[in-house]
Amino acid sequence: MTEAEDRKPRSDEARTTYDPEITSEFALPEGMMAPRAGGESETTSEFAVPQGLASPQPAGAEPEGSAFSTPRTYSAKDAPPAFTPAAGVPLVSLVKDAPWQDRMRTMLRMPVTERPAPEPVQRVEEEGPAVPRVLDLTLRIGELLLAGGENAEDVEAAMFAVCRSYGLDRCEPNVTFTLLSISHQPSLVEDPVTASRTVRRRGTDYTRLAAVFRLVDDLTDPEAHISLEEAYRRLAEIRRNRHPYPGWALTASTGLLAGAASVLVGGDLLVFVAAAVGAMLGDRLAWLCAGRGLPEFYQFTVAAMPPAAIGVALTVAHVDVKASAVITGGLFALLPGRALVAGVQDGLTGFYITASARLLEVMYFFVGIVVGVLVVLYFGVKVGAKLNPDAALNMPDRPLVQIAASMLLSLTFAVLLQQERSTVLAVTLNGGIAWSVYGAMHSAGDISPVASTAVAAGLVGLFGQLLSRYRFASALPYTTAAIGPLLPGSATYFGLLSMAHNEVDKGLVSLAKAASLAMAIAIGVNLGAEISRLTLRVGSAGKRRAAKRTRGF
Repeated sequence: MTEAEDRKPRSDEARTTYDPEITSEFALPEGMMAPRAGGESETTSEFAVPQGLASPQPAGAEPEGSAFSTPRTYSAKDAPPAFTPAAGVPLVSLVKDAPWQDRMRTMLRMPVTERPAPEPVQRVEEEGPAVPRVLDLTLRIGELLLAGGENAEDVEAAMFAVCRSYGLDRCEPNVTFTLLSISHQPSLVEDPVTASRTVRRRGTDYTRLAAVFRLVDDLTDPEAHISLEEAYRRLAEIRRNRHPYPGWALTASTGLLAGAASVLVGGDLLVFVAAAVGAMLGDRLAWLCAGRGLPEFYQFTVAAMPPAAIGVALTVAHVDVKASAVITGGLFALLPGRALVAGVQDGLTGFYITASARLLEVMYFFVGIVVGVLVVLYFGVKVGAKLNPDAALNMPDRPLVQIAASMLLSLTFAVLLQQERSTVLAVTLNGGIAWSVYGAMHSAGDISPVASTAVAAGLVGLFGQLLSRYRFASALPYTTAAIGPLLPGSATYFGLLSMAHNEVDKGLVSLAKAASLAMAIAIGVNLGAEISRLTLRVGSAGKRRAAKRTRGF
């Protein structure tokens, strides 16, 4: 064989037969090649059952299908109602002129696949919205709302509204007590973008809260083309705005609130002055503790001591004055009614983590008040103060004076909440109506105080929701201050006084009554708001989908 012939390419068969060096290490030796049966592919799965080990199936049985195959019990002709309701899927209509809160709540309750696509917007660039900046703006707006005391459902609705106003679909906001997060997934094949923000500081300023609601309302308006830069500028102005009332006005309002509460429970002019002085001293001491960085628990403890100390001092000095009315008036300025209403509302709307955190915060504040008052009452009893826990407050029949005191209490409460001046008159009238309804039911009608409180709080929530719909704003400025006259100050005081006299059973009963009144206030406010949504036809966004009852599983 010549060298040229040796360089000629050989066929595969020749290589396999005659060249043992050019072969694969996975090839079977000659003579052991497995015969192929019918051209079936040798590629199989490692999870396949070996031949001969398959379990025999009975005659007429259907072969086992895949997890993605159609169920054997399903047929297009006789489809069970488990897949599609017999009457069809109900259509959720979203009225465009409805408040944005209702529209966003409705869409948040809907599955992602059933939500209507956002309308095309003209406020973003041609290449699409800047997703990280939109999410950052959304989180900053949600932080201001949550820090201002807004309930979790309305915070989620506002965050969802901001995202949709800039054309971001498939957004899922999530709100807890201290953490805000939002996730945006452009499509099923793209990676989601998630951002979060922690709420570390909380402050009560309903003027700022109303300004944020106006910003969200303008963003959701299809005729208002607000760019991201303009929205950031307005948000920065909202954060830089000062409180509408100075510090001295807040301290004076605290004193007037305590004085009005003392008159509400039967006090006279001397009681009014004593309760006002005690509350103002407590407020200044609390500000001093806050400036030194002490937690709010100790601030509430210190603020509760001066009113109780003044009441005990008047009793020791044998001054003919109702010390119980003085101490009760000081407690009215400290009871955390705002946080209680927000916590119960979060629980009723399904935000259980946030509701638990809010109610735990209320419990800590209440324990701080209890510690402050109990310390003073204990030493007062030791020095001979004649404080009788069995002597209930004798509220004389003077409805005009009590209605005026309740309106003054609501007015001063509104100032403490830093409300806009345009809302002060409405919330003052709402507080007067609430006390009138309570007095008519409890005093004239001899109805249970818990039921009377619940009905009066329901009217507060109803009127507050109507006013908020009229102005397209938050309902908190119209409801929180109006529930001030209904707070259980006297029941709290007599419970603490009984415990100071070592009558723990009576004290717990009175504190349980105070807790029942507080829950009646919170549930009544929420129920009134829900009734207004159910019955008000103008500007409604249809029925809001709620979570189905789980029946225990």
